[in-house]
Amino acid sequence: MVWPCHKGNRAPRLRHSAALGSRAARGDDKRVRIRVPGNSSISVVTPLKKMDVDQLDLNPRIIAAVKKAKLRSVKEVLHLSGPDLQRLTRLSGPDVQRLLKAASSHLQGSSVCTALHLLQQEEQFPEQHERLSLGCPVLDGLLRGGLPLDGITELAGRSSAGKTQLALQLCLAVQLPRRHGGLGAGAIYVCTEDAFPSRRLQQLIAQQQRLRTDVPGDVLRKIKFGHQIFIEHAADVDTLLECVRKKVPVLLSRGMARLVVIDSVAAPFRCEFDQAASALRARRLQALGAELRRLSCTFRSPVLCINQVTESTEERGVATGPPGVGGERASPALGITWSNQLLVRLTADRLRPEEAASAPPRRTLRVVSAPHLPPSSCSYTVTAEGVRGTPGTESC
Repeated sequence: MVWPCHKGNRAPRLRHSAALGSRAARGDDKRVRIRVPGNSSISVVTPLKKMDVDQLDLNPRIIAAVKKAKLRSVKEVLHLSGPDLQRLTRLSGPDVQRLLKAASSHLQGSSVCTALHLLQQEEQFPEQHERLSLGCPVLDGLLRGGLPLDGITELAGRSSAGKTQLALQLCLAVQLPRRHGGLGAGAIYVCTEDAFPSRRLQQLIAQQQRLRTDVPGDVLRKIKFGHQIFIEHAADVDTLLECVRKKVPVLLSRGMARLVVIDSVAAPFRCEFDQAASALRARRLQALGAELRRLSCTFRSPVLCINQVTESTEERGVATGPPGVGGERASPALGITWSNQLLVRLTADRLRPEEAASAPPRRTLRVVSAPHLPPSSCSYTVTAEGVRGTPGTESC
């Protein structure tokens, strides 16, 4: 880990905190999994109400049979299986199923959630719908505010599409105050193949006032952008996993960073594993994805994973991946094992020289999949100032 401090200083040691969570709830409690905004969920332990079976909307004959079996509460009913209930109450199979359904529905309550209710939740709890701005109103409009704070966002594309440029821009945007779309903290940048582009970073820092005209100059001058980007080089899978499990949590837990960038996630996996080791590669990918998702949800910090694309050897006209991934014959690397770990998948496309002729290269950012976004796209340009979306090019 490259720490922005004196050369001789060592990285802080990781202290193991108390184990997360607690012992399972006693028999009079229940564990409820609640969906929260951002496509994530939390598990909480709540007291199981001691409801009498008389409160169930059932035929009096069924309730009488339950009481005769000395089952007085809904909790006692739900602790038994269907065959056990049938044996104790001497009810028929359909009657037992009605009993179990009524008991579970009585505890669950109303499960209907309307679109209006979701909108009201967003207005009441804006922090749960917070986003990290990309530093451009056009790009933010495409993503409805920016990157979500819970989950993994993948940015896939061919070389020279501008993926690293956008990642560097996010490393600067995250350091801005919340009122300007940032999170008021630094970024962790994990390089797996190329050296960190420090020259380009310094160029972007120098051009911040021209790119972020919406931010007052005195606010930008107060931020030491280069001092809050923590760099790690991980050339193999073991080093990458160790970094994610041990080093990254230290910075996130101390509030020193609120963004994790991996550039790129495919490089170590494509170098180390051949076709025969696909099962081992899948397990490592699942472990990496699970740890990144845990960190993102625990510390409410977005994770951006840059990915390469795989070219198909099939004939043109045969689509092998989602549209817009640099053409019909290209798809994001690492397959479905990695795709299942993602919350948002974006692709960056750049026209090849022969396709663009003598005109400047045209780049397109596409939303391939996201639970809160429709498939859409917009054009963008990469200049000395940074990445800017082109107004009027948004399409669904």
